[in-house]
Amino acid sequence: MDFGYDARTEDLRARLAAFLDEHVYPAEPVFAEQRERAAGDDRWTAPPVVEELKAEARRQGLWNLFLPGEHGAGLTNLQYAPLAELTGRSPHLAPPALNCAAPDTGNMEVLAEFGTPAQRERWLEPLLDGRIRSAFAMTEPDVASSDASNIETRIERDGDSYVINGRKWYISGAMYPRCAVFIVMGKTDPTAERHRRQSQVLVPRDTPGLEVRRGMRVFGYDDGDHGGHAEVVFRDVRVPVENLIGEEGGGFAIAQARLGPGRIHHCMRLIGMAERALELMCRRAVSRVAFGKPLAEQGVVREWIAEARVEIEQLRLLVLKTAWLMDTVGNQGAHTEIQAIKIATPVAVQRIVDRAIQVHGAAGVGQDTPLASLYAAARTLRLADGPDEVHKLSLARRELKRYA
Repeated sequence: MDFGYDARTEDLRARLAAFLDEHVYPAEPVFAEQRERAAGDDRWTAPPVVEELKAEARRQGLWNLFLPGEHGAGLTNLQYAPLAELTGRSPHLAPPALNCAAPDTGNMEVLAEFGTPAQRERWLEPLLDGRIRSAFAMTEPDVASSDASNIETRIERDGDSYVINGRKWYISGAMYPRCAVFIVMGKTDPTAERHRRQSQVLVPRDTPGLEVRRGMRVFGYDDGDHGGHAEVVFRDVRVPVENLIGEEGGGFAIAQARLGPGRIHHCMRLIGMAERALELMCRRAVSRVAFGKPLAEQGVVREWIAEARVEIEQLRLLVLKTAWLMDTVGNQGAHTEIQAIKIATPVAVQRIVDRAIQVHGAAGVGQDTPLASLYAAARTLRLADGPDEVHKLSLARRELKRYA
């Protein structure tokens, strides 16, 4: 593995860093003010400044960088990794500005890999163009959704249609008015082998029987700028059989194919979040005086700063190795490393952000810095796309197989 970035990556890194400096960071207070003023349905819509940033990103060619192949920018995972890291420095603004925000990214990957030509034309093209948003409906309140085979929502064949009944929650993006389509995972054959019971279907938002009931909060945040995290109920929702993605019984495999890239994208952005937190911690430490000397001269603060730098460098190398493996041997060949970064990165970044909050004192938990929001995001990612414990269990099982 070459530790240097190639010429195209270096060019995009420089352009993206300039875009952040010139447009994204100055837009953060504007974004906060617009969010504060939003009321009613407007609170679930991205503030106007996001649309301005999207227009500028497209003008600069910083668009759909996440998607390899013919549909996106054609970058490898290794090329995209340092770019995603930069977007993590402003996670509420940079990813949507570049059309690289979840859950749309994963849904576009699913449609690009498994969708029919008709499905791509109807849904992938407007998603790539940023005209619509989407949601991925898997998690349920009544079962342990960390085991995807538990999903109880029923998708039953009835002639030329599928009929869907069930309840989902924490469905990201579903409160957004422009969320036009749901990819719904449910059980088509309860009697099949455990990992062949599930299927995935496309459900347009305006389908009768689909009710977006409420937005769920995450550590008190409604994440309205990202379209919230909704509770969604499906009552006799009927869609044509042509809306099936892939084949019946293929839902679990599609979910795993979707979540692998999603996990590395989250970890890439988390490293950017850690860099932002460390930068804020250092600026605070050299400017704030306590007990007669700057915080930067306090031994414990220096330890935190040193440990943060070491952890960030370790995590970055592991994420880059994972990206390289995904490019060279595929997602399945990188399975161990994908789980390793998902175990290591969120908890380490949570710790780094927590210490940055501590250095800031009361300011760290308020709205005048991004630290409280970064902390909530890092802590949430210890659950999203599989909790720590599930990844540890699976990783340990794979290690032990070599000795059985």
